[in-house]
Amino acid sequence: MATGVGAAAPARATDWPTRTVSWIVPFPAGGGSDMFARPVAARVAEAIGESVVIDNRSGAGGTVGTAVAVRAAPDGYTLLVGDTGLVYAPTIYPRAGFDFVRDFAPIAAFGRVPYALVINPARIDAANLEAFIELAKKAPGSIDIGSAGLGTVTHLAIGLFEGRSGTKLTHVPYRGGAPMLQDLLAGQIGAAFVLVTAVAGHVRSGKLKALAVINRRRDALLPDVPTAHEAGVAEFRMTTWFGLFAPVRTPDAILDRIHAAVQQALGSDDVKRLWAEHGARVELESRADFANFIGREAERWSRIAKAANVQME
Repeated sequence: MATGVGAAAPARATDWPTRTVSWIVPFPAGGGSDMFARPVAARVAEAIGESVVIDNRSGAGGTVGTAVAVRAAPDGYTLLVGDTGLVYAPTIYPRAGFDFVRDFAPIAAFGRVPYALVINPARIDAANLEAFIELAKKAPGSIDIGSAGLGTVTHLAIGLFEGRSGTKLTHVPYRGGAPMLQDLLAGQIGAAFVLVTAVAGHVRSGKLKALAVINRRRDALLPDVPTAHEAGVAEFRMTTWFGLFAPVRTPDAILDRIHAAVQQALGSDDVKRLWAEHGARVELESRADFANFIGREAERWSRIAKAANVQME
């Protein structure tokens, strides 16, 4: 477990790795972070010659697992799979116990994926986004919309959508994207913002209906689904990214080796094919470029969180 790794004596950079490496995914198995971490971890394990295990530590919008990772020894044996929601977590969680930009060293991005607003057609009869908005305005609060958890990107998306569309929805938070999607498919909730990667197959099968892709352009996995802007909600974009981070003060030599292994994994034919199937854009960039991107993201999403007036205890 990650706590045991954190208690271990720091390893010298020249010796790393000599034992199993743990990647903390601060969300449940089956969610977006987990889905992208596992194939990369398998490839990285081959490159470094040691096992890489996924340690799912979900709760409180990803802050539970992240707080475990921030306390780990900076020796390369406990890493964190982060996503968009963690960069603004200190803004909405006063007791988060970490400052993402200050406490973590960015290693490498995995990719970026847009969201789609989807409905269960057995619960909501809406041919398009305009009809969905009309239904929501006629009966404020009558539509249940799920999120991956309080304070997550999907939670902020609901608030922004309500503001941009003039609607009032009933927010139903879950402990991760996977259980939210399960309930959406089962008809327990009527709508949700879901990663295109996770929902495209269900849309094609007819189990769910996508009303809009929340991005600047249409997505190759859902080419017939308009963007939110095309569907009438201007300046509404929501994409998420996934990447790998280490506790600050982890030696550069270790970070460089992990970065190279991740880049190698992302460049492999099987991972590129899998990412294409999931609609993810592969990111091959330097550690410095990724760090600059994280700084910009933290500033942008913190503004969005403050504007949405989301505060968690």
